[in-house]
Order: sequence, then structure tokens, then C-alpha cells
Amino acid sequence: MIERKTYIEEIKPFINTDLIKVLTGIRRSGKSILLKLLVEEIKKMGINSEQIISLNFEDIKNKRLCTAESLNDFILSEAKKGEKNYLFLDEIQEVENWEKVINSLRIQEEYNFDIFITGSNAKLLSGELATYLAGRYVEFKIFPFSFSEFYVALEEQQENNKITKDEAFKQYIKFGGMPFLYNLKFNYPASMQYLADIYSSIILKDITQRNKIRDIDLLERIIKYILANIGNTFSANSLVKFFKSENRKVAIDTILNYIKFCEEAMLIYRVERYDLLGKKILTINEKYYIADHGIREAILESNERDINQVFENIIHLELLRRGYKVKIGKINELEIDFICEKNSNEKIYIQVAYLLASEETLKREFTPLEKIGDNFPKYIISYDQFDFSKNGIKHINIVDFLMNKI
Repeated sequence: MIERKTYIEEIKPFINTDLIKVLTGIRRSGKSILLKLLVEEIKKMGINSEQIISLNFEDIKNKRLCTAESLNDFILSEAKKGEKNYLFLDEIQEVENWEKVINSLRIQEEYNFDIFITGSNAKLLSGELATYLAGRYVEFKIFPFSFSEFYVALEEQQENNKITKDEAFKQYIKFGGMPFLYNLKFNYPASMQYLADIYSSIILKDITQRNKIRDIDLLERIIKYILANIGNTFSANSLVKFFKSENRKVAIDTILNYIKFCEEAMLIYRVERYDLLGKKILTINEKYYIADHGIREAILESNERDINQVFENIIHLELLRRGYKVKIGKINELEIDFICEKNSNEKIYIQVAYLLASEETLKREFTPLEKIGDNFPKYIISYDQFDFSKNGIKHINIVDFLMNKI
């Protein structure tokens, strides 16, 4: 088991507080393992196992607890009165009206609950939960392995524990970061089958069933179109035209709804465009990225061929892991891959390329950054080993960036 220390250290300060700890992320991104690691952390504090209640609602034996009343009754029957009770509820969205249970347990006077929940749906923290628990929860977004975590996992699989970071990165491009691949020893055929099964499960459970979609073929075609075009500016109209070329009429609203369902399942991320001169969000031609590029390899088998797009996807996810809010930048007719903001006064600009192989490429990547008028840090990230930094713009190798060199 790979200890995801960054997440553990983030969550630890909130143990033994009355805030509900909510872990969200795409299916199989490692939330269940994190709950187990947190249980171990709590036991290290001297807490008895009798004070810990742990339930996974994807386990068929817990199916009977997937209504609000049955779950509430079971938990109260297991909890210890007058003692601190630690409650771990995995994939809570499977429980009907689960937010009412959480709110009820939170206000129990006879019991003292410290509550941890996970879910695979972005709507988890909207609607009724936000109303019930406004200001009383803290969210932790859990992503698949970063490259630095993947490198540790891959190194553990080597008999002599020796693999260069560059060799590991080439593997990361293909496999992505789903934690269970460690158990498959990063065997390519087995890993691709596993990732394809995750993809099918997300489509079936988190999108189709949850949103009562009938046209599954259309849904899959939309998703594959997005996967083939990650990192490219995108509009629903382009998909309408694509389907029209195939003699299939699809309404824009249908496309937008299906995309929204994919976002809610955390399969894809939408990135807004921002006009740096007009200082406003643009409502057309956004970009989309997938939550794990290994799934893209399993479905399209083209990560190495579409290396520029995959590099962008990898950097986008890394920026989210580091807590940045990310937008695409537009300055006149030029594009900046990522505007990244954190807190109120931290901002960086990033351009991503595979290789700065020509003067034309250098000009294309440097010019947009040179036209930005502020003094926030500006980076170009590529696979090059040679340093192309100039005019205050720092060039950094992608492997060094992913290993937290900035």
C-alpha cells in the first residue's frame, strides 16, 4: 500500500473536530484506501477499534443500509454513548437521502461523532447537503497518483529498486495514476483492461443510471470525442457539426447535459477561458481534460501519439493537486495554456509543449507570456533537457516540475 502522505497530512489537523471530512474524487482514485489509512492514524492516537464504525456502500452486504432510516438506526445501535465515535462512510452517494443521516448524527446529543465520508459525484456538496451543513464540512479532492507517487510505486516494483525518473515518466504517460495498477504490477494488458472496466463502471453507475440516460451510444460517442480533443478549445456546436457529418441530428442541450453529467461523475474537468485584456470569463470555446490519462490510453490507445495533449492533461491535474484554480488565458488572438491562482495573491502562468524543437515553436510558446503585463511568475514546461529560459520566463523540464522542483 502506497501511503499518500500529502493527503493524510492535509486531513490530520481536522481529526477530532466537529467538521465533517468529505473526500471526493473519481471512482477508484484511492478514496477507500485513504479512509483505511485514516483509521490507522486514529488507532495510533490510542483509539479503540470499538469506537470506529466503517462502512462501504458498494459492498453488497451493506445494501440493506442504503436508506436513511436503516443507516441511522444501524449506526446508533453500534455507537458508544458517552464516548467519541469515529464514523467512516465510503461511497455515501449510494445511500438514499444520506445527507439527512449525516445531519442527524451531527446533532445527536447522546453521541459524539467524528464523521468522514467519501463520494464519487461532484453534486455531493450541493443542494440539500450545502443547506444542512453550510460551514460545517471541509472537502478534500482526491486525485489519482501524481507522477511523484507513481514513481515511488513503480520503484517498489523493481527488484533492484532502480528506475530513472525519465523511464518512469514514459510509463506514466501510458498508465496514468490509478492506484490499483500497483497491485497489477503495471502489467500493460491487465492494466488497460482494469482501466477500461473503470470507464465502463463510471458510464453505467455514475452517469447512465444516476441520470436515467437512455441513449448510451450517444453518451459514449460524446465522451470519446472529448477524449480525442482534450486540450483543444471546444464548443457544443462543434459536436453538433460532427454528428451532422455522420447524418445524426443531436440537440445542443442534449450534448451540454451529457457533458455536465460527465463532469458531475468527475470523469472530465471543464476549464474556462479568461480574457486577460478584457478581464472577463469567456463563455465559448472552453477546454476539457480527463481525470486520468491512463483511462484515455485504455479507450483510445493514443497517448504517445497525442503527446502534446497528454502533457497538457498531466500538468492540468498536477495544478489541481497543488490547489490552484485553473483557467485558460486569452490575450488578443494568442492563448496561454494555464492561468493558475491560489489564495488571493498567488498566481503563475504556464505554457506546455512537448518539445521546443524549432524557432517557430519557441515563438509560439514565449510570445503570449511576453505580452502579459504583470510580474507574476511565468513558466514554459516541456520535455527538453536544455534550458531555454529567457526574458524572465523560466523554462523547466516536465519531469522536474512534476517532482516539485518549483
